[in-house]
Amino acid sequence: MAVREGSLEAPTRHPLDWRNPDFYDPAKVEQELERVFGICHGCRRCVNLCTAFPTLFDLVDASSTFEVDGVAKQDFAKVVDQCYLCDMCYMTKCPYVPPHPWNVDFPHLMLRAKAVKFRNGEASLRDRLLTSTDAIGKLAAIPVVAQTVNFVNRNSLARGVMQTVIGVHKDRELPPFAPNKFRSAAGVSKTYEVKNGKLTPGKVAIFSTCYVNYNEPGMGHDLLAILSHNEIPYLLAEQEACCGMPKLELGDLQSVDSLKKKNIPVLARLAKDGYAILTPVPSCTLMFKQELPLMYPDDADTIAVRDAMFDPFEYFVARRKDGLLKTDFVKNLGKVSYHIPCHSRVQNMGQKTREMLEAVPGTQVTTVERCAGHDGTWGVKAEYFENSMKIGRPAFRLMADAEPDWVSSDCPIAARHIRQGMGTRAPQAKKAHPLTLLRKAYGR
Repeated sequence: MAVREGSLEAPTRHPLDWRNPDFYDPAKVEQELERVFGICHGCRRCVNLCTAFPTLFDLVDASSTFEVDGVAKQDFAKVVDQCYLCDMCYMTKCPYVPPHPWNVDFPHLMLRAKAVKFRNGEASLRDRLLTSTDAIGKLAAIPVVAQTVNFVNRNSLARGVMQTVIGVHKDRELPPFAPNKFRSAAGVSKTYEVKNGKLTPGKVAIFSTCYVNYNEPGMGHDLLAILSHNEIPYLLAEQEACCGMPKLELGDLQSVDSLKKKNIPVLARLAKDGYAILTPVPSCTLMFKQELPLMYPDDADTIAVRDAMFDPFEYFVARRKDGLLKTDFVKNLGKVSYHIPCHSRVQNMGQKTREMLEAVPGTQVTTVERCAGHDGTWGVKAEYFENSMKIGRPAFRLMADAEPDWVSSDCPIAARHIRQGMGTRAPQAKKAHPLTLLRKAYGR
């Protein structure tokens, strides 16, 4: 039977067989890389997504055979290192993803190769450090330490040393560390009646994320203010650790497993108690919605958390459809250039943030669906900084062309990266998270 060309069916994801010893077999990984790279070379549809595919195609075009079999096997790692697991090729471009019989899952193959590399001890100290978000955050959360770290991060001489010693690019604008953690300062919810809707539970549990807890606690306080304005009772998960996405992107699956064992039992109890679980950072939401369920497809608690997990704006839009969200906006937002992060797009929930912001009278939203190119720790690294800026250029231009009052993205790191990439274009534009903007619209 002939294999059909491409597929019109919705992409499906197979569970990640990460406990199987074959998953880490270098020869079998190399064989699968060669198979998939051959398919990608024959298609080349993803050439404009990131630098992983141009790297692959350049290797093929420079080979003696002009095919993947002419590429030195050790050079496969060059492609793997360029992939930052955004999932855009899988979700928007590749016609050969499951259920197509060729079964191409490029991001998870790259993850598998990264896991082999990590298991072989090839991860650098810098990469281990950058992905230890809880450890860094707890240290930097000490007020005097936070002040010192923030000063160093703004000092050009110190940044030059940092690039030389640990490989963090001197020109990358880094997020500040807050002297007061979100979880320590979060207000307690007032007692409101729980009003369940057809689409939404009427009470919320918040997984605050490392970034909100240690870097931009204002995002978390904005979320609490919006929930309070809408008389939705909330609580914070009684304890939390990093969601595991940074370690996943490093290929450190054992650390992902350890973090899962800390987070899932706590969140599962909340899910079973009827809470909607909100996470203010898309990568963390995606971790609980997709990556952990694919790693633990038979774990009932993981599936319960997945089913209770919401992006905040996904929740607000559904709440509005339930007739249970207030629309008593008192302030328009003017012109907003809004960027949809890759990790929001792959949640397959539609453009909920755009929909909510457009509901504010007197607000004009320009939506940009292009990868910003930062992706967690990848765009921080000295060897990838230039590529991250190159990938982001179309997004920088589109965001600036609207001459916005606000530059906004659900991913706060992407927003910072975009504002840096915009440079002197649209100088009046200020960076603000969509939660901050919605809170402003409510006059809170």
